[in-house]
Amino acid sequence: SRADMKSDVLKDIDRHKLQLNSYRGNPAISERALDQVVAELDQCFSELNGLSGKTGQALTENDWLMAIRSRISIPAGTCEFDLPAYFEWQHHNVAKRQSDLQQWVQSLAPLAQAIALLMRMLRDSGSPQKVIAPNGQFQQNLPQGRTFQLLRLGIDPKLNMIPEISGNRLMVSVRLMKLGEDGRLHPAATEGAFELTLCS
Repeated sequence: SRADMKSDVLKDIDRHKLQLNSYRGNPAISERALDQVVAELDQCFSELNGLSGKTGQALTENDWLMAIRSRISIPAGTCEFDLPAYFEWQHHNVAKRQSDLQQWVQSLAPLAQAIALLMRMLRDSGSPQKVIAPNGQFQQNLPQGRTFQLLRLGIDPKLNMIPEISGNRLMVSVRLMKLGEDGRLHPAATEGAFELTLCS
């Protein structure tokens, strides 16, 4: 639920702050950069914690939006005879609709900003390594005692290969695929190179 998400994100921010503060005094780490990231975390924490009630509660209390939400998955469920107010709103000028959308999204902004910061920190936490996949196959054992939350893979689009990734806590496997003439994916039986980043 959104209430759990808010509380989970606040806990994640606290955890990251504790971890970053433990690096203070380390000569290999810039205190200035550390202060900047901790300040960003503090700001996100304050803004998210300052939201009263559940995140997005104003949206769920808006009967008009909830009527649209309940009918949007039904084929033709948002026709003018089912939702005349929505049909009328769609004919307002662009500035008015953008203003309404901005107002609705604003209640979710602190949560979105906090998640974006945490995701940026996670993505930046790994060191990319160049790897070769002979015959389009690559496997790597993961270091014991470390937990990775994200795997990033960068591949040159000119290779026209699509990575199929699977993994568990012990190993990661990448199989390079190519789109065939029949519109299906087939294993690429050629060597491929890509960049792999394990983020924790």
